[in-house]
Parts: sequence; C-alpha cells; structure tokens
Amino acid sequence: MFKFLKQLIYFCVICLLAISFIYCSSDSGTPTGTLGVGLTDNSTDLYQAIYITIDEVQVKKQGKDVGESGWLTVLSPQQTFNLLELVNGVIADLGLVELEAGDYGQMRLILGKQSDDSENILGEAHLFPNYLIKNDPDNTIEELKISSGFQTGIKIVQGFTIVANGATEIILDFDACKSVVQAGDSGQWLLKPTIKVLETLTNSVSGVVTDNTDVPLEGALVSAQIYTPLFERGTLSNVSGDYILYLPPNTYSIVATMDGYTPQCQVVAATGYQEYTDINFTLTSLTAANSGTITGSVGGVESAEFSIRQMVDCGSGNVLIEVASVSVADGATSDPITLPPGMYEVVISPAGLETYVIESGIEVVAGDTLDIVYPPIP
Repeated sequence: MFKFLKQLIYFCVICLLAISFIYCSSDSGTPTGTLGVGLTDNSTDLYQAIYITIDEVQVKKQGKDVGESGWLTVLSPQQTFNLLELVNGVIADLGLVELEAGDYGQMRLILGKQSDDSENILGEAHLFPNYLIKNDPDNTIEELKISSGFQTGIKIVQGFTIVANGATEIILDFDACKSVVQAGDSGQWLLKPTIKVLETLTNSVSGVVTDNTDVPLEGALVSAQIYTPLFERGTLSNVSGDYILYLPPNTYSIVATMDGYTPQCQVVAATGYQEYTDINFTLTSLTAANSGTITGSVGGVESAEFSIRQMVDCGSGNVLIEVASVSVADGATSDPITLPPGMYEVVISPAGLETYVIESGIEVVAGDTLDIVYPPIP
C-alpha cells in the first residue's frame, strides 16, 4: 500500500479543500464547483531529470469566443517540476479553484520564463526554467527550447465538466519521452509537449521488474499498449524494481523494456476498477554477440518520432508491441538503440506530415548497426 500513499494524500487534500469551497461558495447565485489539477509523467529512462516551469493553468468554457478571447487563468503555480520524479503514482498538485458550473472545452499550460528558487537533483540552482540533465558522466545540462509555450501555451483539447457543488479532479499526464526531441546541427534541444488527460486513478496494474538473476531493475520502462485504437501509457520502475500504472478499463499488452535487455510482455485484462498486482517481468541482458543496434536520422523536417515495433506472443497469440521509441530533430541522429536480432516494423511520425511506415520492416543483425533515415533515400 505504500506505493499509493502519495496519490492518496493528494486526493485527501483535494477532497478536504473541495468541501471547504462548497461550504464557503459565493452567494452571487451562480452555481459553482471545484476543479483540482495534478501533474504526473509517462516517463523515460534517457535522462536524469527533465525540468519544466509552469506559470499558469488556463481554461476556456464552451461557447466562449475562439482565439485568445475566452481564456481564463484559474491557477498560477509558478513552480518548477522535475517530470522524472512524477512516476509510479506520484502526483504534483497544481492547485484547486472554484469555477462556474458547466462544460469546459479546453485547458492550456503557460510555461514560465523564469524558474522557481528550488534546487535541482545536483543540488544546484536551476540554470533555465525548462531544461534536462543528461544521463552521462558529466551531468550535461541542455536548455529546452519552446516554440509557443510562452505565448499561446500548451493546449490540452479535452473537455471536462464542473458540476454545481461538486468536485472535479484532472490529472495531466506529461509524456516526457515523446516531448523531448534530440537536437540537430543547431545544438538545440526542443520541447514539443505531449500531454494527455488521465481518465482514472482507480484501475491499476503493478508489479516488479528484475533481471535473470532476480536483481531489481531500476529505470525499466513499463508501458500499457493498445494499437486499435492507439493507446500507450508508461512509467519507470523504481530502485526496488516496482512500478504502477493507472489505466482506463481495457485489455492491454503490458510491455517491459530496458536498453540492453530483451523486451518482455504480458496480456492483462484490466477491465474492472481494481488493483491488478503481481504483473512481474524478468528481463534477460543482451551481449554484443546476441544483439544489434539501430539509430534514427532526420533531414528536411522539423522533427520525427521513430517507433520500433515487433510482433510477439504476449501469452494469448501474436500482438504488435512497441519495443523502443525516440524523437529526433532535423539534422540529428539518435543514440543507438540495442535490440535482440530479428525483424521489426518501423513507424515514423514526422511533425506536421503523414505517418510513414517501412512496410518491408527492418532486420536487426547481431553485431551490426543500422541507421534508419527519414525522409527515405530514393
């Protein structure tokens, strides 16, 4: 139960504050309810830390004017968050606000131009409001450049309803893995935020990830995947190898991956609002003799995401799963991805363009490195 403690504390605070708002609501005659907003992360093991600074949370009620009119600032956290600390049920509280009852069509986050006064994981003051710390011996810091987050914000086009005298909780799932784009010749790192609204915190899948000697693996990426329709959510295992995923009811391929290890998967029918525990994984380490590497290169488009997939049997017949993914900016080549030998499907999603699929697939050969180039060379 300890893994649920921080999530439980968060919701206890939300509920207590919501009761306070309800009993102290305005006497103006306009019905109101409360909105609580939290932040969590669908994480990545590529970096030590990813910091973003959120200045404001804004909402727009349905029926309001389009464009910049109609947006209402409801919260002002002005706080810097390490997304990689918001995993396995940890939720950052962005605040609670009383709102006019009704349907709201959109929400957006306004990112800050100045960090708060906290320290980063190195015990140092923040150099930038939005940046990452690489997972390398030098603890290299790279500022994250944002094209529109300062002006128009990060828009989250998913509606919610404020019920009169009721409380609505929204958890924003910030997908760090797909939001950070590796830089090209410019030397810049880009933040292209991908945020989903987490639908439930009452349906969960959890377990432990170990290696083939029963040693817990910290930093393994465990994801719940469906490709018809597309759904993917993941988290990193902690120092004890534990992980937990909150999911809408459905049947999922639960996939555990870690660079340098053979991917593993299980089919889990998480179709009821309950805790599905002991979904455990044992990953076998790869050697140079029984693995190959692939990289992704981009030229001529702003950025592209490379999704490496494979048909495998997760326990109830072959299904397609994603075993690795990386986002790459124009002019850049990704770090090598280590995989077992075999055939893989590659789905490339370039920014603003149609998805491109290498229909013939690619073959990973032991001891070889294959570079996947987009756009493809004629």
